Amino acid sequence: MTQRIAGHLLVECLLAQGVTHAFGVPGESYLAALDGFHQHRDRISFIICRQEGGAAFMAEAHGKLTRRPGVCFVTRGPGATNASIGVHTAAQDSTPMVLFVGDVASDQRDREAFQEVDYGAFFGAFGMAKLVERIDSVERIPEYVARAFATAQNGRPGPVVLALPEDMLTQAVPDGLQPMPRWQPPSYQPDPQSMQRLRELLLNAKRPIVIAGGGGWTPEGARDLQAFAEAWHLPVGNAMRFQDTFDNRHPLYAGDVGIAINPKLGQRIKDADLILAIGPRLGEMTTSGYTLLKVPKPTQKLIHVHTSAEELGRVYQPDLALCASLPATAAALAALAPPDDRPWRDWADAVHQDHVANMQPQPLPGPIDMHAIVCTLQKLLPEDAAITNGAGNFASWTHRYFHFPGIAKGHKTQLAPTSGAMGYGVPAGVACAITTGRTVVTVAGDGDFLMNGQELATARQYGAKTIVVLLNNGVYGTIRMHQARDYPHRQEGTELVNPDFVRLAESYGYAGTRVERTEQFEPALREALAREQGTVIEVMLSEQVITTRTTLDAIENASKKN
Repeated sequence: MTQRIAGHLLVECLLAQGVTHAFGVPGESYLAALDGFHQHRDRISFIICRQEGGAAFMAEAHGKLTRRPGVCFVTRGPGATNASIGVHTAAQDSTPMVLFVGDVASDQRDREAFQEVDYGAFFGAFGMAKLVERIDSVERIPEYVARAFATAQNGRPGPVVLALPEDMLTQAVPDGLQPMPRWQPPSYQPDPQSMQRLRELLLNAKRPIVIAGGGGWTPEGARDLQAFAEAWHLPVGNAMRFQDTFDNRHPLYAGDVGIAINPKLGQRIKDADLILAIGPRLGEMTTSGYTLLKVPKPTQKLIHVHTSAEELGRVYQPDLALCASLPATAAALAALAPPDDRPWRDWADAVHQDHVANMQPQPLPGPIDMHAIVCTLQKLLPEDAAITNGAGNFASWTHRYFHFPGIAKGHKTQLAPTSGAMGYGVPAGVACAITTGRTVVTVAGDGDFLMNGQELATARQYGAKTIVVLLNNGVYGTIRMHQARDYPHRQEGTELVNPDFVRLAESYGYAGTRVERTEQFEPALREALAREQGTVIEVMLSEQVITTRTTLDAIENASKKN
């Protein structure tokens, strides 16, 4: 095809925004856009995925890795609704993303045509997307795409949805119509008066603690955060599933502030007289159900730094609110002159020692020692390896015991959904492997794996290698734990009958191996690292080993007594 059509222009607009990969499942509603990808196949890759939920998770993970919008293409109706899980994840994780949806033709709209959905109502009314628009005119493609990329990145990053009428995509492009230039989000600098007030609040504190997280951190920003913490000798905890914001091996690291928080760290946050929250929105998981900080006015002094003015004061009323970019804020903090005396020095050291003590595991029954397995991962993986996971109790082992290098080292090393979406880990790992070539380990549960395990086929198709550590305990573990706590000895709806995961892995072109004792894991991991193809290491775990701290029976027996 020699004629330049709207589908070609759309892809040219993506190229102008610096897009190198788009993830999707093909649909007849956007064939013209697919032809645009073919036209420019030497500059941009369309990654063929096996389900739209997996494709959207890949785009979201790509957005986390690059801090530029991850791009996903799906067809109308079922394609868009399948992809909504990735859009919701991008919203709650503050990840820039643009979802393109092939739509019904313009002359069929509002008739409940085949697979027709009102995307404004579906994605907009539920607060999933920052913006939902429809491109009805080829002349406005550059405008809409540029606005989508700007909106996805400005302020609090998030997802944007653009609907593409099928007939619009086939229209000829007027002569001279070109893409808009690449959008570079502005940097919001903290004002000097606020920085002076921040310094005064710090100087008046005796038990301060920093909680860092959220999207938008750069290596330079993370290095400035570390320099600030060192100069002021402040303990730093990382918000829920942003554990790679601050180096977990640093002598000022306090631990992860999220699900299954170290009880001592939780108490430290309650006892603190000043919380400096840099980046996180202080959601339910980071605040342990809004209990670590009282709503709406915490008992601790609160300094809240966020990229979105709408987020400040939304849940918590801070003593000082700063709407600023995180790297700019970190640079200003690093330039903040520390006092000669830091009366909280012993406090900061004690907070870190609480974290060190939390690394000592509780004894749990069975032939699999999950603490030892995580330590083996730590020992054998390169420092820039990415760890991905979905949602489930299985993730608590890496959350508690794996020491993530900080982004200051140059790489984002944790890809995990703060939205708590199951099935995220496999496609996120595949996207990371395809686009970065780094070592990727996905930690998954059996229930979690089967929600998007089909994307191993995508990895195989593109020659990407991931290592999946699949913890198989035959139950939906998180729900089983809650059931044991609230309805002891009344199990219902949580047992799983699983396939042979080794043979399933092999059917996808992965190697598969089963581990039934701890000492089998290290040789299996060494072989997986040396192997050219991907590997699924199935770890047979008793359902009794339900958390990092206790057993299922202990939870049920304690609940029955109560």
